[in-house]
Amino acid sequence: MQPADGREAMDLLERQTEALLFVSTQPVSALAIAEHLGVSEERAARAINNLRELYSRGGGLTLLNLAGGWQMATAPEHADIVESFSAFLSMQRIRLSRAALETLSVIAYNQPVTMAEIEEIRSVRCDRVVETLLKNGLIDRPRNDGARKSARRYRTTNKFLEIFGLSSISALPTLEELRADYEDEDENEPQALVESDGEERYLGGLKDE
Repeated sequence: MQPADGREAMDLLERQTEALLFVSTQPVSALAIAEHLGVSEERAARAINNLRELYSRGGGLTLLNLAGGWQMATAPEHADIVESFSAFLSMQRIRLSRAALETLSVIAYNQPVTMAEIEEIRSVRCDRVVETLLKNGLIDRPRNDGARKSARRYRTTNKFLEIFGLSSISALPTLEELRADYEDEDENEPQALVESDGEERYLGGLKDE
C-alpha cells in the first residue's frame, strides 16, 4: 500500500500536470513536464496515465497522444456542442459599422444580389464593405459565380441567421419596422444588434470609408 504522503504528492503532481497541459497550445512530452516540475520522467508519465484514466471515466476532457507528446482536448462526444459554442463566442466579437449594416440589410432583403445592384440601392461604392461582410462570414456567393465583381451575386449565410436569432430569411422584420428602429440613430454610430445579460453586443468593429 502506498504511503499517505506519497499519495498526496502524486495527487499534487497530477494537478500540476493537468494545469500545464491545460495552458499548452501544443503537445507536451512527459520529459518536458518532468523537467519543469523537477520530477522523474517515470513519475510524470504516471501522472499523465492517471489523468487519462480519470478522463476515460466520463467528463468533458480527454488527453491525446500527438507528435510524441500529450495535449488536452475536449471529449469527442461533445464536439457538436463545443463547435456551436465556439461559433456563438465568435459572433459576440463581430462588429460592423453603420455602412456595413446598411449593406447587409440590402443583401438580406434583395438576395441574391449583385455588387452593381447593391451600389445602385445605396448610391455609394460598396466593395470594401462587402469584403468586410465576407470576411466575417455573414454573406457568401456561389462558388461557380461569375469572375467579374459586378456580376457576382451575394446572399446571407446561416451565421447571419444565427446572429439575428432568425429561423429563416422570411422571419426578417419588415422594412417599416427597421426604419422605425433606426431613423433616430446617429449616422456613424455602430448599431447594437444582440443583447445578452443586459449588455449590448455589436456586430463588426471596422469603420468603413
